[in-house]
Amino acid sequence: MVLVLGIDPGTATTGYGLVREEGDTLQAVAFGVIRTEAGEPLAERLGTLYAQLSELVRTYNPAAAAVEELFFSRNVRTAMAVGQARGVALLALVHAHIPVDEYTPREVKQAVAGYGNASKEQVQEMVRLLLNLSDVPQPDDAADALAIAICHLHSIRMKTLLG
Repeated sequence: MVLVLGIDPGTATTGYGLVREEGDTLQAVAFGVIRTEAGEPLAERLGTLYAQLSELVRTYNPAAAAVEELFFSRNVRTAMAVGQARGVALLALVHAHIPVDEYTPREVKQAVAGYGNASKEQVQEMVRLLLNLSDVPQPDDAADALAIAICHLHSIRMKTLLG
């Protein structure tokens, strides 16, 4: 039995998803988002993110974590903010002594949907199916975080099979 925390970082909204693997079964333990106030100074927003991620780790005690790697977009300002949120997430996990792996959006899509160029909707539907949920997890950031956790569990399985 392995419990993995997936994180889809962002300054305004950070998605999280905890997935447990027992044998061949995947189960969503918890998922949601951490939101910060747009009007707050960046340092305060990052502090909120750190505190809430640290609390999630204390509450669920995951064996491992996976964080989405930064996807470079045309908007440098957005990329910088996401990079800062990623840094805070990594810091919270390292301080809690949680092993962390990082995956690109393409790797997550490949692991979950079987196709690196899968649409967001295809990935979300596969998350729903793999976790045996009645509905696609909402909001999108939480579904993305669950996909990141599933990607990590698939990666662990492949590494085990390959020795």
